Amino acid sequence: MRQEIVIIGLGQLGRVFAGGFLRAGYTVVPVNRGDDMDRIASRHPEPALVLVAVAEGDLHGVLAALPPSWKGRAGLLQNELLPRDWQRHGIGNPTVCVVWFEKKKGVEANALIASPVFGPAAEAVLCGLAAVDLPARPLGSADELLFELVRKNLFILTTNIAGLKVGGTTGELWANHHDLALTVANEVLDIQEWLTGRALDREKLIAGMAEAIEAKPGHGCTGRSAPIRLARNLAFADEAGLAVPMLREIRAASGRR
Repeated sequence: MRQEIVIIGLGQLGRVFAGGFLRAGYTVVPVNRGDDMDRIASRHPEPALVLVAVAEGDLHGVLAALPPSWKGRAGLLQNELLPRDWQRHGIGNPTVCVVWFEKKKGVEANALIASPVFGPAAEAVLCGLAAVDLPARPLGSADELLFELVRKNLFILTTNIAGLKVGGTTGELWANHHDLALTVANEVLDIQEWLTGRALDREKLIAGMAEAIEAKPGHGCTGRSAPIRLARNLAFADEAGLAVPMLREIRAASGRR
């Protein structure tokens, strides 16, 4: 019998992973919005992985409702993800893929850099991505995973938020508005340090962000989520008592309160 992998959420990313797992020889059990997860879990109680591929805004609702038999098998791939997001739901050691590829409707998945993977079912994820020719690499520790999660958060938040001020591409931001990008990056890292409770290696993280920018300098800075990301991180800053003056200036200039 082939090993089963449950995928919760069959959007663009979920379908990429589903296709990869099928090609790698796994049986995929889909869970769509409105499906009864407890009923499906009773039929599939011991999958190799339960990949939660829903959007960031739906993550906590899904994790709160995750059947107990699936919690120890959870896999996560959302942006702006940190350990506190799974720990609050009693999930101790998920499989996490830090996704560095894009998938838009009607367009093939496109990787910026290799996606790091860590956790109990990392090998299954690596096999699935390899089956659809998407680069990925294993991580050796939870500390490495934390670095990679913050690195991805730094890239997304810096380019999205600075992009609200100057627009353009990530390469243009880094080349033409370098001081702005560094100021935003350091304020983002102030928030990330508060969220993680850890002092972070800023120099290494900013170098890691630069690597991703240089891998695809034509990548657009902003999308529909950029204003939401700014508002969410300013809420964190308010809770933490952080000044983050550049982030507040960008919000004021964009007319958002």
